[in-house]
Amino acid sequence: MSDLPDGVTRRDVEGRERLCTRGRPVYGEPTDGDWRVWDASRSKLGAMLELGMETGLTGGESVLYLGAANGTTVSHVADFAGPTYAVEFAARPVRDLLEAAEPRSNLFPLLKDARKPATYAHVVEANLDVVVQDVATRGQASVANRNARFLAEDGRLLLAVKARSEDVAERPEEVFDEVRSELEERYEILAESRLDRFHTDHLGIVARPR
Repeated sequence: MSDLPDGVTRRDVEGRERLCTRGRPVYGEPTDGDWRVWDASRSKLGAMLELGMETGLTGGESVLYLGAANGTTVSHVADFAGPTYAVEFAARPVRDLLEAAEPRSNLFPLLKDARKPATYAHVVEANLDVVVQDVATRGQASVANRNARFLAEDGRLLLAVKARSEDVAERPEEVFDEVRSELEERYEILAESRLDRFHTDHLGIVARPR
């Protein structure tokens, strides 16, 4: 099992060991004092950590989170990270994201399209430590490649690939092969793991810029 970043721990909550961060609850998750459960079945990054993937996260990183939705995962990220930029395209979940960001001074919601990084390049700082991507759209590798511009040379991409968003008819293994091939234009893949224990037909990838 890989080491967890500072600010993330495992605690006994409701009779079993659960991944937790310290912060204000967002989605009605179980808590233990100041600690809130990080439910891997609701979070691709949480699943990557639960499965022991070597994400390279240590705590305190600067983060660009693509596909923040209503803030379920990115709120946990902001609990242990440094400045965290949360990009979400749909207006409705951004309302929840704004609520999640209210008590977190390091969480910056952006109503933007992750496929168009030029629209938020004036806001997001350069040389970030981490890009986390969970975008349910076609062209997930393309999104990652376009956003590589924000990463430091020794930064990390933590990507959750949803096969059904690329092609509902194609076998997930074939989709993942295609995503890997395109991703390797800009990244070196360091680790990968199927996330099916928590998320069907998903692949977690850890990569660094070439």
